[in-house]
Amino acid sequence: MDTEPESKDRADKIQGIGCSRKRKEDPRFLQGQGHYVDDVKLPGMLFGAIVRSPYAHARIKSIDKTKALALPGVHAVITADDLKGLKLHWMPTLAGDVQAVLADEKVCFQYQEVAMVVADSRYIAADGVDLVEVEYEELPVVVDPHLAMAPDAPVIREDLVGKEAGQGPRRHPNHIFSWDVGDEDATDRIFKNAEVVIKQDLLNPRVHPCPLETCGCVASFDKVRGDLTVYITSQAPHVVRTVVSLLSGIPESKVRIISPDIGGGFGNKVGIYPGYVVAIVASIVLGRPVKWIESRIENLSTTAFARDYHMVGEIAADRNGRIQALRVRVLADHGAFNSHAQPTKWPAGLFSVCTGSYDIPQAHVHVDGVYTNKAPGGVAYRCSFRVTEAVHLIERMIDILAREIGLDKAEIRLRNFIKREQFPYRTALGWEYDSGDYATALRKVMDAVDYPALRAEQAEKRKRGELMGIGICTFTEIVGAGPKKACDILGIGMFDSAEIRVHPTGSALARMGTITQGQGHQTTYAQIIASELGIPSEEIQIEEGDTNTAPYGLGTYGSRSTPVGGAATAQAARKIHAKARKIAAHLLEVHEDDLDWDVDRFRVKGVPGQEKTMKEIAWAAYHDVPEGMELGLEAVEYYDPPNFTFPFGAYLCVVDIDRHTGEPKVRRFYALDDCGTRINPMIIEGQIHGGLTEAFAVAMGQQLVFDDGGNLLSNSLMDYFVPTAIETPKWETDFTVTPSPHHPLGAKGVAESPHVGGIPCFTNAVNDAFSHLDVQHIDMPHTAYNVWKTIHALGLDK
Repeated sequence: MDTEPESKDRADKIQGIGCSRKRKEDPRFLQGQGHYVDDVKLPGMLFGAIVRSPYAHARIKSIDKTKALALPGVHAVITADDLKGLKLHWMPTLAGDVQAVLADEKVCFQYQEVAMVVADSRYIAADGVDLVEVEYEELPVVVDPHLAMAPDAPVIREDLVGKEAGQGPRRHPNHIFSWDVGDEDATDRIFKNAEVVIKQDLLNPRVHPCPLETCGCVASFDKVRGDLTVYITSQAPHVVRTVVSLLSGIPESKVRIISPDIGGGFGNKVGIYPGYVVAIVASIVLGRPVKWIESRIENLSTTAFARDYHMVGEIAADRNGRIQALRVRVLADHGAFNSHAQPTKWPAGLFSVCTGSYDIPQAHVHVDGVYTNKAPGGVAYRCSFRVTEAVHLIERMIDILAREIGLDKAEIRLRNFIKREQFPYRTALGWEYDSGDYATALRKVMDAVDYPALRAEQAEKRKRGELMGIGICTFTEIVGAGPKKACDILGIGMFDSAEIRVHPTGSALARMGTITQGQGHQTTYAQIIASELGIPSEEIQIEEGDTNTAPYGLGTYGSRSTPVGGAATAQAARKIHAKARKIAAHLLEVHEDDLDWDVDRFRVKGVPGQEKTMKEIAWAAYHDVPEGMELGLEAVEYYDPPNFTFPFGAYLCVVDIDRHTGEPKVRRFYALDDCGTRINPMIIEGQIHGGLTEAFAVAMGQQLVFDDGGNLLSNSLMDYFVPTAIETPKWETDFTVTPSPHHPLGAKGVAESPHVGGIPCFTNAVNDAFSHLDVQHIDMPHTAYNVWKTIHALGLDK
């Protein structure tokens, strides 16, 4: 009997891997039934508001709480002096530095936390903030990282004078670390003898993830039981639990962290902010729940920024455009505290993936991190750690090299790609790429858009004085942090976890160490389990974000959900599958080797009709198992990946620029992504659209701007660009499939790739519009005014 049509019908019904099923979580959100931190209301809850410094650098001469404490409804005004007795006025950062919870004797950036007012309502607390009188003595300010290590630069971190900052020796009080990777001597020798050398300064400006929901928490300490519960906007709730226990001295078993629905993270909600710590202290001291929710201005001004990477790239090549070496120097502005979220061993994150998709024999990278009078941070804004900066550098340098030797920008990439047969490929900077087929991806894009016709159109427009740019980006990303041998946070390896329980009636509950912020985990994890166990994905419930129930995990960021959390899910399901096979063999009275798996059941080979479905096996698992086998059907997996995964893509962008206004219009954007095995193509499509929209925002408008006094000039949505549907271009998407050989499912991760690849693609398009006019490089953001300045300097607006 031919069972294939029947098997396919059952496979369609379970909606497993490869199915574009609708997201299970969406009906709840579409009906306004999401539950966010600010929705949490507890009996007797108080509200916190923060007193912030108007100065970027100043000594605190005095703090007078008298008027604030006299305001009816104010319960406390907490300052650094109040925290000193608890040794909580400073806290460790994820980067090995320390950060002031509340300013201790001086402030180091504008809007730094000085005190918290705790009151009966949010409005009373805000009124109390206005009544706290702080006397400041202004100090000299440094906001330009290039001036941070000048001999006469003001010392920002007086607490660190004569000490290391957690990342090795420092050569200036404002110096944080130096980091080198690659063979410097061999690289220098190649440059000395190279036929072609190009060099370019590149800026990745300071930007902010600006999630829809700002950061906040509700802390509730039970004085009778000694338990602390914190509802918090965190992308890594288990890490928060560990840090809170270390800071407070409360046993970790008595600390419960709950991350409910999160309105976007993008790296901004990985770290621990002073507001969280002070709210927890206030709840412990006052014995009542305390809620703290920041405003939009506070979010943009003080929570973790991204980028602020000042790079110098150099390429050595021959006359045919074959790259021989890459040399990079970076000055990284970390703000007043080194609180970026990076694995401990990588002070510059994964920036050393900057050789990109190219077979570059030799490379060297040097990075210096410095303090300035700006807010701390340096998070991976919709990317893995510093990968956006790395890809931007190599993709701009490839274009500049092509311009220098007169080679087409697609052709130079094809000449330098790592070939498919070279994988697994070890880069000059030490990474082992798992799989790739870059040339196929680029050629597919070129064919889809008729690349020769676009170049011909551009040539005609240039004759008429019109500005048309064609941008190409062929990127490789490194995601799935990560192998514990390479990555840890506070000494904890960056594994992740899954716990799956199959109930007697055949439905399942799975709990994960990751936490969704819109990625569709409730759907995709259920689809993985559905394919592995034959249980319909609709009957599989996914829970995350509650440290009392979820297994310990390192959270969601750096595109690690599918590469690490998804792998843990598959592995846990396979443990259950293996046990289910033994139970089926027992029930069918055959050896387990005599069984074949068919979608949702085990069949006896060669005996039609002799079978047991997963539902039947689940029921038996609780009363009829082989002798010596434990009852039940569940498993836990802590997955430590053997390597990162390396998704890649090929993007092409066409822009037309108005010569009189400078406004760049994106006419076409074609994005091809290869994320290995595609679990839910519709969710992938949505993630790509979101990532491209954020890439468009960064490339075309986002920047946190400071004046010389350290005043932030773009900390509201009046001044900080967040694109709407009106500004956002139309996206065309495509894919190839090159599975990862070491991932249990062959999946690689995708949500951050469009951000990583989109930014340099937009930038390359804008720069390409001017490449025939002796313009080598224009930095982001490509606002109409910034582009017009180049047009005006060239006299093209006449």
